[in-house]
Amino acid sequence: MTTQTLAEREGGPKRETPWMWFAGIGLALVAWVLVYSQLVPASEWLVSLLPVERSSHLGSALAFFFYDTPKVILLLTLIVFAMGVVRSYFSPEKTRALLAGKRQGLGNVMAAGLGILTPFCSCSAVPLFIGFVSAGVPLGVTFSFLIAAPMVNEVALGLLFGLVGWKVALTYLGFGLVVAIAAGWVIGRLKLEGWLQDWVKNIQVGAGNALPDEELTAVDRIGLGLDAVKDIVGRVWIWIIAGIAAGALIHGYVPADLMVRIMGADAWWSVPVAVAMGIPMYTNAAGVIPIVEALLGKGAALGTTLAFMMSVIALSLPEMIILRKVLTLRLIAVFTGVVGTGILAVGFLFNMLFD
Repeated sequence: MTTQTLAEREGGPKRETPWMWFAGIGLALVAWVLVYSQLVPASEWLVSLLPVERSSHLGSALAFFFYDTPKVILLLTLIVFAMGVVRSYFSPEKTRALLAGKRQGLGNVMAAGLGILTPFCSCSAVPLFIGFVSAGVPLGVTFSFLIAAPMVNEVALGLLFGLVGWKVALTYLGFGLVVAIAAGWVIGRLKLEGWLQDWVKNIQVGAGNALPDEELTAVDRIGLGLDAVKDIVGRVWIWIIAGIAAGALIHGYVPADLMVRIMGADAWWSVPVAVAMGIPMYTNAAGVIPIVEALLGKGAALGTTLAFMMSVIALSLPEMIILRKVLTLRLIAVFTGVVGTGILAVGFLFNMLFD
């Protein structure tokens, strides 16, 4: 029997032979490296074309913007493509099967780890939550997954590594996992299943009709990676530009001493203020990373900055509005309080250790 690709089985156009896809990906990677290596001179050249002094506030802000915009988009595209291919091995159905029936503790660790490997976007929070609960996944385990998936994902880690170094990326990974595991464990111990919306408690999800992972070919998985780039980058590019613009303004115009006073390690109130500032913001990991880079460049404490980033990604107001469809206000309040406490602890502890 002749092997068919996913596109052919779904009635779509026949894909080219695998070697053409592999050759195309190889050429694209070479082009990516060449473009990335020229970002600094290109940004300086663009600033030189404008009637502004390079040493001025505006010149500094423009250089930051011209350099970081293509850099973040290039990093994001590469990361999303790679994880789109990896994600083809981790369907939501397989994830639910792995988590269903797991006890507290081990289940929280597994859920947080899977959250890194299966980074679903915030718009997927509601159907995932319903699917997990209906499949028998304990509530606390589910929350560990839902905290880790948006907060400790490949975009955040990849961009942190590319922009501010591996030490910050590993720090964020470690503390983010601690928050996800601990918060989920605490929520699970509180036994709050009765605080779900009634329709969620009563719903039963039928078996999915997704194509089994083993039927996907290498070309199918490359296609899924390209689809992920088209979908995710297409949806978040405006937030990337907005985040970089905010970071450029901070980098060029905000006095360094002001940022140190607000988010410095010596100010005890800097961590809760940073968390409070982050919650109303509406952005994602890709959009907040340039702001983080600019804050660190101004001398802001690393623990305070990471707490700000975590609150933006894990406790944003839009996420709370989405979760209101499946959680009661009491459960949302508990979720916010537990996660917020964990984020505050991360900020204070890291500032004490690395002051």
